[in-house]
Order: sequence, then C-alpha cells, then structure tokens
Amino acid sequence: MKEQHADPRLAGLNVYRVGGAVRDALLGWPVVDNDWVVVGATPDDMRKRGFKPVGRDFPVFLHPESAEEYALARTERKSGHGYAGFEVHASPDVTLEEDLLRRDLTINAIAQSRQGELTDPFNGQGDIEQRLLRHVSPAFSEDPLRVLRTARFLARYCLLGFTIARDTLALMRQVSLSGELEHLAAERVWVETEKALGEPSPDIYFTALERCAALAVWWPELSGQALEKGLAALAHTPAGSALAVAHWRYAQLVSPLSVNDREALAVRLKLPNAVAQLARHTALTHGMLGDRLDGPGVLHWLERLDAWRKPSQVEEQLALVALLAPEHQAQLERAWQAACKVSPQSLIAQGYQGAALGGALREHRGQAVSLAITA
Repeated sequence: MKEQHADPRLAGLNVYRVGGAVRDALLGWPVVDNDWVVVGATPDDMRKRGFKPVGRDFPVFLHPESAEEYALARTERKSGHGYAGFEVHASPDVTLEEDLLRRDLTINAIAQSRQGELTDPFNGQGDIEQRLLRHVSPAFSEDPLRVLRTARFLARYCLLGFTIARDTLALMRQVSLSGELEHLAAERVWVETEKALGEPSPDIYFTALERCAALAVWWPELSGQALEKGLAALAHTPAGSALAVAHWRYAQLVSPLSVNDREALAVRLKLPNAVAQLARHTALTHGMLGDRLDGPGVLHWLERLDAWRKPSQVEEQLALVALLAPEHQAQLERAWQAACKVSPQSLIAQGYQGAALGGALREHRGQAVSLAITA
C-alpha cells in the first residue's frame, strides 16, 4: 500500500483504502484506481486541507495532486426508486463499519488502514477464499443497479472460480421481478453493460442476468436462440482498444436480431450513435456473408457503409470479415479497391453531370466490383 501517512494533507485524518483496490490487491488482480474513505471529518476539514469537492449527492473530494477520490464516511437510506433514490447521511459520527455496511458485496466491503491493517466486518476475505459473490445485507435489494454490477463482477472473476451465492442470486431475482430495474436510467444500464462487455467473460454477464430474470427487463429481444446465437458471435471480435472491443462485442451480440429488434434495443438503452451504427454495419456484413457473393450484393454493402464518404467504415468491416470469413477477405478487398479507382473526375471529363454523373458512377463502380469479385 502506498505510504499515505507521509502526505501532510492526511496528517490527523482517519483514512482507509476501500472497495475495489483492496479487493483486487487481495485477489492478486491489477489495481487500477484507489478509493479512500475518511472517518470523523467534515467537508470544511477537507477543504481547508486543499481537497477539491466534486460530489453533489454526497461529500467526495479529489486530492489536489494525485486526483484520487476521498469520500467522507456515510450511510444511505432508501427514499425512492432506482439508482439515485437514496438519502445520504455523511457526518463525523458515521463509523467505518457503518460506511462498509452500505456497500453491495462483501468482497467490496473491506477497508485497509494506512498501516496496512484490514477491517473486514462481513468476512469478505472468507468469501474471496471461497470465491463467492455475496451481498453484505438485505439492503442490497434497495439499489437495482447492484443486480447488473454483480453480474459484471461475475463476468470479471468467473475465470478465478467465482460464483454468485445462492441467497444473493435469489435477491437479484427478487429485484428483477419487483419492477425496480425499470426505474434505472438507460445511461446507467449502458455504462454497466459497456463495462461488462470489456470483461474477460462478457457472455457470463448476460447469462447471469438471464438466470435472475433481469435480461427480460432491459434486453427482451435477447431471449432463447437469439441470445444463444448472439453469445456465440460475441466470441469473435476484431482487436482494438478495450473500449473498441466492448463495442464490437455488442455489435456481434445483437447481429442475429431483426432490424426492428436491434433498433428497439438501441433506443431503449439510449446507445451512443457510434455503437448503434457499428451494430447496423456489423449486421449488414453478416447478411452479405450469408448470401452468395456477387457484384450487386457487394456494391450494396459498400453503399450502405457510406464507403465513398467514410472509407474507415469499410476498413473496420473488412477486419470483421477477416475473422468471420477469411476466405472472402482478399476478394472483398479487391472489390473495394477496384471501386475506389473509379474516378468521378474522368466521368465529368466525359460530360457527365448532375444525376447522370451519379448514375454513371454507380454503374462503373458496379462493373469494377463485379470484375474484382469474379477475378
């Protein structure tokens, strides 16, 4: 653990590292971010020490140098629906154990002092050893987002042997059937799903949600064979950044869906335009590869990809073709390059203009694609 006691801003404060950083350190998993909880302090105490307030719903402060988050110990009480339906109480009277009690899973409810001593009132270490995702208290059911978070943690750690505790899975199902999931903001659902799609076993996220009846709430289109086919496709995605891979996985997941189902899901989740567009293009590529390749079909594929204005969209789909149908990769690349060589300027020089120019361009590109496909 980093020697926080050397920082003069922390002198005299009861500061503990909490949550994911402690969990992942105990698991031997890479620790990406540190989160800290401060017990016995006030917002004024933190501001006087140079910390920058950022929390609107509860007192959270950024360290002026490390930019790590320091939150005042707090308790929460359910007061409404959804993820934000809580009243927060933060004061110097809130103990470390009370702060840990409000957390979702026991493995996330372990604190570490600046001297390295662990506070583990709910036996999170035991659950780490037993490879269990188990809720801290019945209050787990008060925050519906925890259903998605637990499924996401399973997608991350199932390769280490983790499972969801039986009583926790029962609580997740209870929340799903209660109607509380419907009160989540679509943006929050997508954020959790996007993170899950970047985990080592993203398919487990969706199968876990299916087991607890949550899939039918936000992803009703992904049921039965559609889910089975989507998860099989999800396993094959082009390389790229973690975020790019997550978006490819989503596009592959929904590729077996009908146009109407895919668009309904995009609207419900309020998907970013780029993700929804990638899903459309990916389904288009699947459709093309499912037919016999011919000039008109490939030309239609290029036109739907807006190839002439956005050639990068063709290149990314060719990367998918390399995975799905490598036997057609060279053929389609030849067709794409041949179409690119058709020069609008040469047609203009021949006297074409206006609508006639557009028609001639399409005709010549179609001829070039057909020749390249059959070469």
